[in-house]
Amino acid sequence: MSAQSAPWRVYGLLVAGTLVYTSLTFSWFSLPAYLPTIIADVGLSGTQAGILAGAVPLTYIPLALFSGLAVDRIGPGRSLFVALVCIGAAQLARSVAPGFLGLLGTTIALGVGATLVTFALPKLVSVLFPPDATGAPSSVYLVGASAGTAAAFSIGRPLIGPAVGGWRNLFFWTGVVVLCYAVVWLLVVVLSRLGSQQSEAAEEIPMVDDLKTVLVHPQLRLVVVLGVTYLLIIHGLQGWLPTILESRGLSASRAGQTTTLLVGANVVGVLTIPGLADRFGARRGAIVAASAVAGLGVLGIIGGGATELAVAGIVGAGLGVGGLSPMVRAIPPALDGIGPRLTGTAVGLVFAIGEIGGFAGPFLIGFLRDSTGSFVPGLAVLAVSGLAAVLAGARLERVR
Repeated sequence: MSAQSAPWRVYGLLVAGTLVYTSLTFSWFSLPAYLPTIIADVGLSGTQAGILAGAVPLTYIPLALFSGLAVDRIGPGRSLFVALVCIGAAQLARSVAPGFLGLLGTTIALGVGATLVTFALPKLVSVLFPPDATGAPSSVYLVGASAGTAAAFSIGRPLIGPAVGGWRNLFFWTGVVVLCYAVVWLLVVVLSRLGSQQSEAAEEIPMVDDLKTVLVHPQLRLVVVLGVTYLLIIHGLQGWLPTILESRGLSASRAGQTTTLLVGANVVGVLTIPGLADRFGARRGAIVAASAVAGLGVLGIIGGGATELAVAGIVGAGLGVGGLSPMVRAIPPALDGIGPRLTGTAVGLVFAIGEIGGFAGPFLIGFLRDSTGSFVPGLAVLAVSGLAAVLAGARLERVR
């Protein structure tokens, strides 16, 4: 199946797959959106709250590479169905989890589904579209991911949660909706024969050879550094920004809505920066610039308090990581020796190591808040990481 042979079916599958990502991110970030309330209700320390906020990224560290290998072999359709079942069941379980350990275990279970979504969607795009036409479809599903995150902060906490009776009921009904969508997606897979789209070549080549190929690739190691930085910043801010803003005197509703600026700027970065970089043949320069903007944005958040400078910092951080996000996913298939066949495995490696940053971001902010009484040290770590991404981006060879 290709965009040329059946465009309405191809784009329909892309939209349906995008809604899987939206389901994931709304479920995922419904916890950070409600984090101040959950801290009070459950009696969490700052360190425990940071662990919960970083639990999904933590799941990627041991599982991402194997999830990528699995996606390359069983195909994107089946992978996304399994992911939806994991996410929906985990969200239901989170709604009744009694304390920190219960919330941690169920959030890790949600993370298992998240790993499959992260690698199955690039694989879905590589199956549906030719190699020179994957940029726009990749932006579509990343915008869908941002839409779920924005909805969790902008309407999940201020509107839906109060309407259904609090965070536990919000988690419960989210889980029900996700499981219903799993049934819908399964029908889509069966009717479209998407379940047969796994790579025959992948089945013929030993898994260990695929692992060796991605592990020794020198340029992929630099992409891993970019992944660590991008995930450190975005998960650190998404996990704690509402709480940080509330500590500066904003109401819960205003803090949640202000956090959507981060998500909105992220979407703008996703839609504009990679496209401009490819149009002018300046992907390496775009990576360096986006990394610098992200780091400077975090500095603005640190020094801006509750002023316009902080707002500008939030927008800058979101714009920078938004620009990095699709390029981190788009570079591996363009590298010699990787290509579309090993897309899942290569992106899996990037996230297996990169999500160390995804966990460290929210964890360090919470841990250093407990240790120092301030959010500034944790945010400073995020800002400095932007420099590491600048250096890694500058060392990348020219990539198409």
